Amino acid sequence: MTNTNKKTILVTGGSGYIAMFIMIALLKKGYRVRATLRTMSRQEEVKKMMAQGGISDFTDLGFVQTDLTKEEGWSQAMTGVDSVIHVASPTPLQRPDADDLMVKMAVDGVKFVMKAAKEAGVKRVVLTSASGAVLAGHKHHPEIFTEKDWTNLDAPINAYQRSKTMAEMEFWKLAEAYGIEGASILPTAVMGPILGNDFSHSSAAIKKMFEGKMPRLLNLAFDYVDVRDVADLHLLALEKDEAIGQRFIATSGQNITYKKQAEFLKKEFGTKAKKVSTQVIPDFLVKTLARFDKSLAMPATFLGQNTACSNEKSVKLLGWKPRLGEAAIIQTAQTMLDLGVIKVD
Repeated sequence: MTNTNKKTILVTGGSGYIAMFIMIALLKKGYRVRATLRTMSRQEEVKKMMAQGGISDFTDLGFVQTDLTKEEGWSQAMTGVDSVIHVASPTPLQRPDADDLMVKMAVDGVKFVMKAAKEAGVKRVVLTSASGAVLAGHKHHPEIFTEKDWTNLDAPINAYQRSKTMAEMEFWKLAEAYGIEGASILPTAVMGPILGNDFSHSSAAIKKMFEGKMPRLLNLAFDYVDVRDVADLHLLALEKDEAIGQRFIATSGQNITYKKQAEFLKKEFGTKAKKVSTQVIPDFLVKTLARFDKSLAMPATFLGQNTACSNEKSVKLLGWKPRLGEAAIIQTAQTMLDLGVIKVD
């Protein structure tokens, strides 16, 4: 028999890496989950990955079709929903060819979700933003980044950072205009266990390292965070009144260079990591190569820049307890090896 007292949470972008862990956490806490998909044929694939994450009963999981580029479907998706976690956004792994399109999709998605939420009487919306909405375009920022910082849109930043920043700005504007309780979560580089072939653009680098496809490393450091902790922070923002009207950076607080990452992967995995290189490529060369290799365009904008972020607000205000970034990276590699996503000789 179905429990009619359960709250229904709409999670957008239900086939995405972060979204799936949010859905797993919600189901484990007794929520009913409705997930949006662009393609309904992915339902079984999503369930299979969620089963890998420990879900065996899918009674409280439903799917609905929506698209970030179309308004239709969103009001139907919101019917009978208590709260929304808006995760769906174009990411660098499936980046549309046109940069402008990426920004438009992200901003339009927020507009469609917020309008439908208002019309359905939804009380709270939690947005998945990104640390890219905080730290991009700041060449001279030696201090640790906090939620008070915003990406500099006047700087030559990558389309992904621009899309996340403009989408979050639109979100806060509409939350105020519509009287919706808003909160935003800004993950740094997301690592942790993978459930299948759908993983974060940050963890894709681990696969490349192990397969010898990163013979030279970028001279960059990023903050890292475990995907399970990102999911937990979304739930805290959903449930706690202290979260209303606030941004929260999701970071372990560890700022780790690619070289350091490569070194501890080699130490942890021995011969399995024999193709992992620890050689660093000079900055000037990266900037030259980025003109021809689009995958380098985004990282190249961070060369010579501080990227360290603070988790003090998330920890103190919401009682969040993140794992270490190093442990999250090792989990990524371990589950990629276990599932055969990384092919080693």
